[in-house]
Amino acid sequence: MAERLKEAKKETAIAKLNSAPTSPRKMRLVADTIRGKEVNHALDLLKFSKREASIRLETLLKSAIANWEAKNQDKTSELDNGNVIVKTIMVGEGRTLKRIRPCPQGRAGRIRKRSNHVTIVLDVKPNAVEK
Repeated sequence: MAERLKEAKKETAIAKLNSAPTSPRKMRLVADTIRGKEVNHALDLLKFSKREASIRLETLLKSAIANWEAKNQDKTSELDNGNVIVKTIMVGEGRTLKRIRPCPQGRAGRIRKRSNHVTIVLDVKPNAVEK
């Protein structure tokens, strides 16, 4: 049982980005476009996206690919064949910086500068493992 779990973990690669200064809502819009896609196709989608969050996700995905290559040095052909996919991508809320801005009639308006945490998990396609 433990050996099987070790083998399953060896197939997956994880990369995390903490405290990215982008709103989680804006980051989720970009993350939803690459969820479940093949990694080379996901890189192309992020490269040609006009959204600012795609720049940070592109570097994070490249880091996850490098982590996968380091774990699976004997299976680099899987990456070229297009069998490595973005299994899960999670965007969570990070800390919120609270700032104050002057408003009319002597009042103070609150500005919330949001951040987020992103986690990407790469895995091999299930039907590719059976072959």
